[in-house]
Amino acid sequence: MRTFEPRFALLAQLLAAVVVLVQCTPAAPPHSATPSPSAMPSSSAAAASPPSAPPATPAATVQPVTAAELGTTWHPGCPVEPGQLRRVDVDYVGLDGQIHRGELIVHEDLVPDVVTIFEQLLRLGYPIDKIRTVDHYSDADDELSMEDNNTSAFNCRLIPGTNEWSPHAFGRAIDINTLLNPCLYASGYFEPQNAAAYLDRARTDPGLLHGGDPAERIFPDRGWQWGGYWRTPDYQHFERP
Repeated sequence: MRTFEPRFALLAQLLAAVVVLVQCTPAAPPHSATPSPSAMPSSSAAAASPPSAPPATPAATVQPVTAAELGTTWHPGCPVEPGQLRRVDVDYVGLDGQIHRGELIVHEDLVPDVVTIFEQLLRLGYPIDKIRTVDHYSDADDELSMEDNNTSAFNCRLIPGTNEWSPHAFGRAIDINTLLNPCLYASGYFEPQNAAAYLDRARTDPGLLHGGDPAERIFPDRGWQWGGYWRTPDYQHFERP
């Protein structure tokens, strides 16, 4: 019936308008890549995960040595060959409270002992004046090294006043803080010659050794002997038979 055509035409126009409106409505925005506040790590959680620390530098390094590198501390006829010796570079606490690097020449058999002992001395905070090989002194003169309060190991030399090789000639002895810890002979003679004030073992200077001190005990705990217990005491001297 034609009387309803206008109404149908009006309804059709209204439907078309609705369709247009639906098509023009913007789509919902995509989810943001930024997480919501509830998903963000808290500042305390971030603080609990600091960046990884760089690897620590080893406290000691070990290298072979040559006759040329040993300088005046070695010569043909010594009881050990250069190939039997090793240079051990160690960290130590100086008398100034700072960390320093020094080198010791020791027999290859004793390298594990020496590395462990000096790591323990470092952790203990036992102060050492300096650690240098004796070839730094004219003709590898032990007296000059001792007067300089130097800590050292290998030196191809005799026991003073004898024709016997010193344990140092085998790389099996270490002298520590040699001015503070002198060697005293039965005759009353002492070395080094500038150490008279340190014959008083009641002193408590940093680096001075006493029997039973934690620093002294580190050595015998690994089978080393301390000269401070000898009848003619050698307070600086440790050796490994």
